[in-house]
Amino acid sequence: MTVISTPHAFNEGQLYVDLLPIFGRSLYLKCEGFNFAGSIKLKAAIEMVETAERDGLLSPDSVIIESSSGNLGVALSMIAASKGYRFLCVTDSRCNLSTRLLMEALGSEVHVIADLDANGGFLGARIDYVRALCAADERYVWLSQYTNPGNWGAHYRRTAPEIASQFPRLDVLFVGAGTTGTLMGCARYFREWHRPVRIVAVDTVGSVAFGGKPGRRMIPGLGMSMRPPLLDESYVDEVVRVEEADTIRACHRLARRGFLFGGSTGTVVSGAMEWLARHECPGLTAVAIAPDLGERYLDTIYQTTWLEDLYGDGILDLGEDGPDGETGGSCQDSESESEQVTAGSRGADRMSRADGRRRKS
Repeated sequence: MTVISTPHAFNEGQLYVDLLPIFGRSLYLKCEGFNFAGSIKLKAAIEMVETAERDGLLSPDSVIIESSSGNLGVALSMIAASKGYRFLCVTDSRCNLSTRLLMEALGSEVHVIADLDANGGFLGARIDYVRALCAADERYVWLSQYTNPGNWGAHYRRTAPEIASQFPRLDVLFVGAGTTGTLMGCARYFREWHRPVRIVAVDTVGSVAFGGKPGRRMIPGLGMSMRPPLLDESYVDEVVRVEEADTIRACHRLARRGFLFGGSTGTVVSGAMEWLARHECPGLTAVAIAPDLGERYLDTIYQTTWLEDLYGDGILDLGEDGPDGETGGSCQDSESESEQVTAGSRGADRMSRADGRRRKS
């Protein structure tokens, strides 16, 4: 029997879904949503808050403030309520209504930014708003997930070792890229591991995290409208970019088999399946990280009217082969590919990073 006295004391870290029966390709999906915050962001939230406490940055009258598209805001709301702090989340109009209501139910204050920044996103505007509040009132303590080393440190110390303990022969790891905290923590850990692990970052089309032109993004979570300060591309072997339409199709395909996952997870799964379809390799051990669950997306990704208004009537047209459709390169191809490749029918594109960066063995 497990008995806890604080909500963040519970976080199931060793649950995996075998996606072979659903997608026809072997991929183990590490589920990070089984905690009271409902997402992987709980790990970074705990790390950043407890570090701020140790450093003497938080006092009883402090107000924690953070810019978040949703999941980190929920995690910080939960921790703030548990520890007796006030919390203000600065989010934007893409944040799901259920997520905003959840933060408010936990006692947090939520400010919603509606003005776009110069890159056509909301992140720059949110950060400017946070900075203005901090300059006006010294009670605000900004954790700054975008620059805080605790963001990636949480995954270096927890998430990556959890995977390593269960998959000692891991070949490839798929990680969604937002702030890149999860990506950098896992990539740094496996760079030091006993055998090479290919790190594949999964981003959304329209994100500028790895360069490229900014574009419309309606699903919160992954992707950035600025280059993530935590990102060090020397740790990343490849980048897969996924269209939001493919994210949605992956979510619905999983839901048809009883697995209700969130938008970030749908993006990671779609990108991973696209990569695996082009890198046929018998016996490959592949793991992907599922950051969130689907309940907070019921009025968006799982709401037909919302989908058709934004993506058209045929958005859910999906054959049995799904987004992992065509096959391609061999194991040898995956090791040598080093230029951008135009993707297949679903519109994802891949950028391979030079393989001269070898890990310690």
